Amino acid sequence: MSYQALYRVYRPQRFEDIVGQETITKTLKHAVAEHKTSHAYLFTGPRGTGKTSAAKILAKAINCPNNVEGEPCEACDICHQIKSGALNDVIEIDAASNNGVEEIRDIREKANYAPTQADYKVYIIDEVHMLSQGAFNALLKTLEEPPKNVIFILATTEPHKIPLTIISRTQRFDFKRISEVDIINRMASILEEEEVRYEPEILDVIAQNAGGGMRDALSILDQTIAFALDKVTVEDAMQVTGALTQDFLHDYLVAVKDQSTQAGLAILQDILEDGKDPGRFVEDVILFSRDILVYKQKPHDRSLLKRAQLTEDFEQLADLIEEDFLYAVIKIFNETQHELRMSNHAPVYLEVATVRLTQLQRAQNKEPESGRDADQKTEIIKALQAQVNDLEDKIQSLSQEKDAKQPAQAAANQVQSPSPKRNRGGLTFTPNKSRVFTVLEEATKQDLDNIRELWPDLLNALSTTSRAVTRASKPVAASSKGAVISFQYDILCQKATEDQDLQNEIQSFLEKVSGQMPQLVYLTEAQWPEIRQEFIDQMKQEPVEKKNNYEIVEEDQKEQNKQKNEENQVISQAYELFGEEIVTIKDE
Repeated sequence: MSYQALYRVYRPQRFEDIVGQETITKTLKHAVAEHKTSHAYLFTGPRGTGKTSAAKILAKAINCPNNVEGEPCEACDICHQIKSGALNDVIEIDAASNNGVEEIRDIREKANYAPTQADYKVYIIDEVHMLSQGAFNALLKTLEEPPKNVIFILATTEPHKIPLTIISRTQRFDFKRISEVDIINRMASILEEEEVRYEPEILDVIAQNAGGGMRDALSILDQTIAFALDKVTVEDAMQVTGALTQDFLHDYLVAVKDQSTQAGLAILQDILEDGKDPGRFVEDVILFSRDILVYKQKPHDRSLLKRAQLTEDFEQLADLIEEDFLYAVIKIFNETQHELRMSNHAPVYLEVATVRLTQLQRAQNKEPESGRDADQKTEIIKALQAQVNDLEDKIQSLSQEKDAKQPAQAAANQVQSPSPKRNRGGLTFTPNKSRVFTVLEEATKQDLDNIRELWPDLLNALSTTSRAVTRASKPVAASSKGAVISFQYDILCQKATEDQDLQNEIQSFLEKVSGQMPQLVYLTEAQWPEIRQEFIDQMKQEPVEKKNNYEIVEEDQKEQNKQKNEENQVISQAYELFGEEIVTIKDE
């Protein structure tokens, strides 16, 4: 006989064999024993929790002539035929491939015929949520007026997709996820029966990966046994499930705890090169950190640990790491877990999380602030003050417009005219026009779209201080070799130009993510329209073969002018509809 998977060999055959669903099995046994079974049942719950097995056992128990207290005898001919799938009175249907009206009508017609061998004809419809609306309507008629000696058992993982009219005509049983303890005990029993040598720790690893499903647990166990040579080890289970060894997790936390960014990134790189799933790495770090926290509260209680093994290294690590740092690890990796779902750049977010943790530890150690950090904070404060001054200027300008009784025209002039070159915070930035023109000569819309798409990820990857400087920046033109970045304020633009470390950080990120290291040139938002127009005017005077891409820059200018004109129209209409006294213009 060919080999059978463990989950098939050890499929439950009696209610008492079903693990983790004691309330449900007890209720069904009593119903059978007292002859109070319903004509229709609905079994719901996650995959691998025993829904279909319970349906088959119920079919046996109802029809077994020798059932004892609701349990099938497993010895009679009826029990044997149902177990092998040979009894014509117990019909299993997969609704995923038989979901039409005609299939349900055929069931309804055949249900009118009396059972041939058993006392009850039982229809088990798996994945019933896959039925079409027409099929549900056809089934509803049968459930409203069920034929004598016919029982329907509907099973599904998605009960919310089943019409309420169907649910209300069934007895519903919700199967829950099976606890890790129950899964471990069941696997241990099977391994002993199969006479397999194993390390007890493999049961924890597999149970953690089963997600509360016994079938998944037995499938992983089956694969692990096949992978192992003589004795099933933890390393075998780790390889099969893709989980990380405890040594990796231990070394990673030690590295970030010791503020060693280089060591932490090196360990992370080894993990990713080994083919480990980034999402799984995040989950393992969270669980491992949780285990350390729990251990610190209640040492030596192995039953509370979900991911870690109670070793000497683990105990030393628990003594070394403070609780506050573990809270921070869990918080940062929870945020990273969410970011991974929204991005295709998983390694980048893991690297950022690693760097954040090493810097966080420095902050917790309360290192004295360097003179450079103090200067950077002073410049940021100046920039914020410049924002306040700018807002005051706008308020004064709006007030003057009101006095002049020309609100719409004044607003249009204000939007269409480029912002004057203003001395913000005592500094006027002077851009490098020749470098800007060099970028514009080869600029393409595709290069600009590419760097704009990466810019938010870049800002998140920068250090806190660098992010504060570049937060009010955006790419406005780009080629394959360079990019023009505009800043809202002169002082921040000057800072970015002078800070070589910041420029290296930005270029390193862009090279890592896009494979290119563009040369960056900076200017302010107020200067960009003027320089762009100067470039357009200059290129129009050049021969045709030298005009290159200035039309792209000109098209970008036209698009911005179009948006400004639309804003002017909205402002004018608002004044006309509601009056000057009511309308307030806010810049966002």
